[in-house]
Amino acid sequence: MASVTIRELKKAYGTTQVMHGVDLDINDGEFVVFVGPSGCGKSTLLRMIAGLEEITDGTVAIGDSVVNDVAPSKRGVAMVFQTYALYPHMTVYKNMSFGLKQAKTPADEIDRRVKAAAEVLQITDYLSRSPRNLSGGQRQRVAIGRAIVRDPEVFLFDEPLSNLDAGLRVQTRLEIARLHERLGSTMIYVTHDQVEAMTLADKIVVLRDGRVEQVGSPIHLYEQPDNTFVAQFIGSPKMNFFEGSDIVGNASTDITGIRPEHLRETDAANAMVSGKLELIEQLGEYALVHLTTSSGAEFIAKMEHPPSVGKGDTLHFNASQQLIHKFDKQSGQRRT
Repeated sequence: MASVTIRELKKAYGTTQVMHGVDLDINDGEFVVFVGPSGCGKSTLLRMIAGLEEITDGTVAIGDSVVNDVAPSKRGVAMVFQTYALYPHMTVYKNMSFGLKQAKTPADEIDRRVKAAAEVLQITDYLSRSPRNLSGGQRQRVAIGRAIVRDPEVFLFDEPLSNLDAGLRVQTRLEIARLHERLGSTMIYVTHDQVEAMTLADKIVVLRDGRVEQVGSPIHLYEQPDNTFVAQFIGSPKMNFFEGSDIVGNASTDITGIRPEHLRETDAANAMVSGKLELIEQLGEYALVHLTTSSGAEFIAKMEHPPSVGKGDTLHFNASQQLIHKFDKQSGQRRT
């Protein structure tokens, strides 16, 4: 295991700058998730740590050693890709052992590592199968097993669940969480799915346009987002934003943020915000109620039961003061 320290990391393709001086500390044994929209730089940052992308400026250190000029195979990292990248003509055992054979690891040590990893991932019964005889989830476990046998200091995951269906995503996500708990290894995980980030991470790094917007625990980012971008990206459904006269008694020009799950239905006399019903998404355990304020602003209320009114009717809501967020209208930054 090892820490990862990133200082003033920059990446440019010709004259196009894509990473703008990233500073980041990842502690030994920590599970860190890079999250953000497509094109934010999260996979580029991961590949720079792995050595698969050249560093334009700045440093990456793994443990006590700066690895800018160290070959990927010598950095003590193992990467799990979105596309599995298994050899179709090899059995599971041979796929998992291939890298060790290339490194001239003794045969008995290879056998010990492969069987131990297979047991951890519950794929012992599949060792003699070929990848085409495995499900997507099983193939991804083989790819993870291939990383485990290398006994790396740092595991790198690049959107490993993107090719799985919804049920397998949940199952494999749980397996990765259990794997981290069992191994205690440093893990860096890239995803665009904030639910994955919230459920897996010790620490989340939110990226936008090659810059770090905020770093913190999942609950810290949920409760105290630094700006409107983080506020909308963390949480599902995203935070509602209201301006000016949408909020009763609001004399400020700030943006008011309230999460859908924090809105509570009330009567007109006690309402903080009101809206006309547009649509109800009934999802079983709760309903997402889509509304529009008198100014035309759209917002969502997450309710335990769908309201007993019709489309076009007005609903009224309030929220506890400690659950209301204020952001500067111009900069989008959180008001302290």
